[in-house]
Amino acid sequence: MTAQAVEEKRPFDWRTFFQSYGLLLSLLLLCGIISLASDRFLTVDNLRNVLRQASINGIISIGMMMVILIRGLDLSVGSVLAFATVVAADLLSRGEVTGVTPLGAIGIAGLVGGTAGMINGILVTWIKIPPFIATLGMMTFARGAALQYTNGQPITGMAELGEGIRFLGSAELNGIPVPILAAGILYILAYVLLNHVPFGRYIYAMGNNEEAAYLSGLPVKRIKMFVYIVSGALAAFAGIILMGRLNSAQPTAGALSEFDAIAAVVVGGTSFSGGEGTVSGTLIGVLIIAVLNNGLNLLEIPSFYQDIASGVVIALALLLYRAIR
Repeated sequence: MTAQAVEEKRPFDWRTFFQSYGLLLSLLLLCGIISLASDRFLTVDNLRNVLRQASINGIISIGMMMVILIRGLDLSVGSVLAFATVVAADLLSRGEVTGVTPLGAIGIAGLVGGTAGMINGILVTWIKIPPFIATLGMMTFARGAALQYTNGQPITGMAELGEGIRFLGSAELNGIPVPILAAGILYILAYVLLNHVPFGRYIYAMGNNEEAAYLSGLPVKRIKMFVYIVSGALAAFAGIILMGRLNSAQPTAGALSEFDAIAAVVVGGTSFSGGEGTVSGTLIGVLIIAVLNNGLNLLEIPSFYQDIASGVVIALALLLYRAIR
């Protein structure tokens, strides 16, 4: 019997199929169920709204995925988002005195977020504090700093502060919202980094075995620092987009964003054991969370039931993923 004949008789490998396409099928199945329950789901305006809402969590989830890939965790992203945006908005609102422009405000937010991430990286890398504790401390500090900075009051009137911020948050290019385009570009860059740049492969190597990566000569400490800085900077950039969309900077913005990001990343197949996860899987995980939230809103399910339903769906998705793996 020829090798070709043996190949033709080989049964279809369902396990491999579901490992490759299970997440995408889950997303399509969820969309199908919601579309049957609500005729408003599969409309252009609603789908565009889903993607616009997913863009914020999507941007945060890129950094969260990279952190989890190295067996880390970043619980501070939501608080860093709030602190970075209120600082940037305040300096921009006093532009006549500070000289800060919209582009400068974006840079300031990124600097604040990156600095918070750098502090997380120092605590985890050099002081050897567990990531959960280190980032929990930053979460508390950044949230308190945001509330103290604004006396608990939002900074409003973004329309007068600069069209650049408003453009990022609410403008459209050829009918496509700018937040969606921004998130798409960042996902492409993340894909290139993690799959076609040696430094990205170092991240996976660290997640698989940090000691072996160190003995192989990889710059383990620099990799950790880079990942936490990126996580903080992306959280700040997501906050700028949110600020432009809401026309205000809220010291309470980003509450529980860290848990939405973790849920999206883990549902997308990234392992807490490190070294396993894909950008495409994270993107699908973000879309699953966004579609689920949108569907529950369309069905007018009370908010406390929405939390229960979201928790059940996420738990089932993780159980199914583990069973397939």
